[in-house]
Amino acid sequence: MTKRRILWYKINTMMTAIKEKMIESLKSVLPIALIVLLVSVAFTPLSVSTVVLFVIGVFALVVGMGLFNIGADMAMLPIGNKIGARLTASKKIWLIALVSFLLGLIITIAEPDLQILAELVSGEVDPWTLIVAVGIGVGLFLVVAMLRILFRIPLNVLLIISYAAVFVLCIFVPEGFRPVSFDSGGVTTGPMTVPFIMSLGVGVASIRGGKDSANDSFGLIALSSVGPIIAVEIIGIVFQIGTTDIPYASSPITVVDTSRGAFFAFAEGLGEYATDVLIALAPILAFFLLAQLLTRSFSRHQFLKVLAGFAYTFVGLTVFLTGANVGFMPVGTELGMELADFADGALLVPVAMVFGYFVVAAEPAVHVLTKQVRQVSAGAITERSMKYSLGIGVSISLGLAMMRVLTGISVLWILIPGYAIALIMTFFSPKMYTGIAFDSGGVASGAMVSAFVLPMAIGACLTVDPTGMSVYADAFGCVAFVALTPLLTIQTLGIIHNVKVKRARRRLTVVEDGLTEYEVNYATENC
Repeated sequence: MTKRRILWYKINTMMTAIKEKMIESLKSVLPIALIVLLVSVAFTPLSVSTVVLFVIGVFALVVGMGLFNIGADMAMLPIGNKIGARLTASKKIWLIALVSFLLGLIITIAEPDLQILAELVSGEVDPWTLIVAVGIGVGLFLVVAMLRILFRIPLNVLLIISYAAVFVLCIFVPEGFRPVSFDSGGVTTGPMTVPFIMSLGVGVASIRGGKDSANDSFGLIALSSVGPIIAVEIIGIVFQIGTTDIPYASSPITVVDTSRGAFFAFAEGLGEYATDVLIALAPILAFFLLAQLLTRSFSRHQFLKVLAGFAYTFVGLTVFLTGANVGFMPVGTELGMELADFADGALLVPVAMVFGYFVVAAEPAVHVLTKQVRQVSAGAITERSMKYSLGIGVSISLGLAMMRVLTGISVLWILIPGYAIALIMTFFSPKMYTGIAFDSGGVASGAMVSAFVLPMAIGACLTVDPTGMSVYADAFGCVAFVALTPLLTIQTLGIIHNVKVKRARRRLTVVEDGLTEYEVNYATENC
């Protein structure tokens, strides 16, 4: 094969992969877009400006998500696997702990979901204070998660201890800051963090080996989601954030009059978010280059492929964030305001539940997780069953979140019983399902929830309480609800799976006993 043919083959393969990812992204985003347009036409008319920005945002999300998924496959997953394998092979506990902490910190700072949340709560806490605190929390608990794999500590034991600490600290956190604390755990594990952490866990578990290695590869995201909650709770306690009623300072909704205005709105967004993504990706790229220089883990071809993956990730995340913030956030806010005003909010809960079912499919990190689950479980847990379970869970959670906006009930009335039930279920659900369930909770609450659902809740809350005093207490917390319900739905799948396995074993035992009795009788008669 000539060099020209080889080059053409590589280009053709890459174009095919891009096409597949774009089609996959279109299938994910299109249902949400159609529901928004249908609701806006039938019940809550939106301004033309908002709809135009939303349509362009849909296109940006499709392109951005497709490019990001390619970048994750080419860069983040291989790096995570290699680093995980190298760390475990070194058998140096201090090195594993140090590198895990640094990785957790720098990757979290690069997480776009966290940046969106930090911007939304900037009126209550300094964005960088929140981001750094969350990064430290992820880093510390990623160390705990890695040590759990190495020392084979049961996941449910660590989860019970961790969430017990969360709810004890919650007593001392000002009420107005509690929902933000829980939301910070949900936004941590997004499109940047999940590919890295998942592949890191798989790499460590595979090197350690053993019959439970596949089960132990899950749970890193679950523990990494707890750390930020505790870290942000400590900030709230120390600085007493949320002790006073602060009216929510909503960002002005972008208004465009012409096609040129829409173009410049997105162009400005691309420039802003390109800088943010570049700054966020720089530490990860520097870490990769340093690791490659010291270990030479990647061949020349693999090295260039990873660099290309970084390029795809950069472009994809920039376009994705621009579409989410410029196109989706305004329509989410305006739609929430209109739905809360229509028929005294009668449509707010059912519409939010419909959105919840489809919004999961638009999360880039969900695609990474479902693919990883299918591979590790050898096809026993399909991507379809994962997506259905996540969709149902998130649908219920958003219904509860919007009901809380309308009623004003405390976030703890739902979270405490919910997590209590989820932790009790860990004793009855298979270990793999438990790890996947708690990982899914962190993954489901990603960029789409932060950029669309949370603004929708804020908009609804501003209609219910025009003063904006109750936004921090009532609107925030919906990300935490999204993170909770997959814990219940997927573990329920695990319990059902256990019941089916036990029934099958009983039937097999009955058949075997029957055959044995037949053989004994036959032998007796012939004697």
